[in-house]
Amino acid sequence: MKEEIDFSAFSPTDYRYAVDELRDYLSEEAFVQYKAKVEAAVARVFEHRGILSKELCDEIVEAASKVNAAEVYEEEQRTKHDIRALVNVIRSGVSDEAKPFVHLSATSYDIVDTANALRYKDAVMKVIIPDMLELERTWIALARREKDTLQIGRTHGQHAEPITFGFALAQYVNRWGSMILRVKEASENLVGKFSGAVGAYNATSLIFDDPEEFEREVLALLDIKPATVSTQIVPPEPMSDFVHSIISSFSVVANFCDDMRHLQRSEIGEVMESVVEEQVGSSTMPHKRNPIGFEGVKSLWKRFMPQAVTMYLDQISEHQRDLTNSASQRYTQELLVVFDYCIRRLRRISEWLVVDRERMRENFMISKDNIIAEPLYILLSYYGHPDAHEYVRRKSFQAYTENKSLREVVERDEEILSYLRKFTSEQKEKVFDAEKYVGIAVKKTEKVVSYWEGVFKNSALTTFLSQKAFLD
Repeated sequence: MKEEIDFSAFSPTDYRYAVDELRDYLSEEAFVQYKAKVEAAVARVFEHRGILSKELCDEIVEAASKVNAAEVYEEEQRTKHDIRALVNVIRSGVSDEAKPFVHLSATSYDIVDTANALRYKDAVMKVIIPDMLELERTWIALARREKDTLQIGRTHGQHAEPITFGFALAQYVNRWGSMILRVKEASENLVGKFSGAVGAYNATSLIFDDPEEFEREVLALLDIKPATVSTQIVPPEPMSDFVHSIISSFSVVANFCDDMRHLQRSEIGEVMESVVEEQVGSSTMPHKRNPIGFEGVKSLWKRFMPQAVTMYLDQISEHQRDLTNSASQRYTQELLVVFDYCIRRLRRISEWLVVDRERMRENFMISKDNIIAEPLYILLSYYGHPDAHEYVRRKSFQAYTENKSLREVVERDEEILSYLRKFTSEQKEKVFDAEKYVGIAVKKTEKVVSYWEGVFKNSALTTFLSQKAFLD
């Protein structure tokens, strides 16, 4: 059931763009619980190593499992330290014999950095990537459906050469598929640590002869890799790469939305967001059907894209650690939530996208007489014309000034007929019937969508898909 909206919240992410399924990973309550999981893992390894009895370990694990954000924040009002507050809350739930072993040999960011890496990885693998896959599946179906739909290609906002709408969509199928794999890899490369206040294992080396192995054992229980070497914090590059992969993926959907938004312009009108009967497009213009979904996604991308700069700034930390990344890194989860919200919104829009094939053809026909310029020039050069590009350029200008078609001007030019006679019938068809001059757009579309279907059906990705079938 959808949670009740908290209209007292400050952030629009909370009351407008929230994704409920991400609360178990990215809410403040979840963050506290993930930090408690790390504390519990430390106790488990103490037990495995014979330092802590099973009974005392179970006390700590059970107390950690019952921690909630409210009581930790209440304790933080007293301690003015978030991790010490967490430790005190756990300690309050165990016996005096177990208390000394809560947080023993840990520093705050052994807990914080490990918990962040773990929860971000879980959020991506369990919610975000499945949602990315659903959008990919939607785009594959749309590209395949429209692979034969004639459309004029556009460069610099001007009519260029013929393509198909499916081919235009296949570009996004390919870009998005690549980003799914990149996000997966970046999330799996997130690292944790248990190396102490300066990263040299000072505290754990007092207890263990093999502190690095102790670190590996703790993180193995959490299914996360340790950093090769760390300071008080993990090396920042894995997190920077992770955030970059999210923002780069966000840029792909923003680009898609920008393309579709322009195709919905009144003077183009080739696609349109589906609307419901009661939907209002303007508070004063009742006729309006605006591309609000596409524009909304791009607007949110504009808000969060600059976070990449913040992440790069967070790579700089003086000596073994300073606090200049402490506040700024707390907004990573907001980026993830809004990114996933946009994926879900765009999937719904894409599933119900209205494609006006007839309008695409009408727009195509505007330039049908000029489109032959490129194939004409290419074939004239191929059959030996010494300056075909300049010839076609002059004839195109003549056609424009005389208000005639380029074909009409060329076919009446005696000096060029000897070259035109060398064209094969198939070449003539592609030159003088612009609708045939689409290259291998249809074939390439099918090739691209089939490739990505194959990638995501690969049995090696079963774990990554969390048993979620890519194609039903």
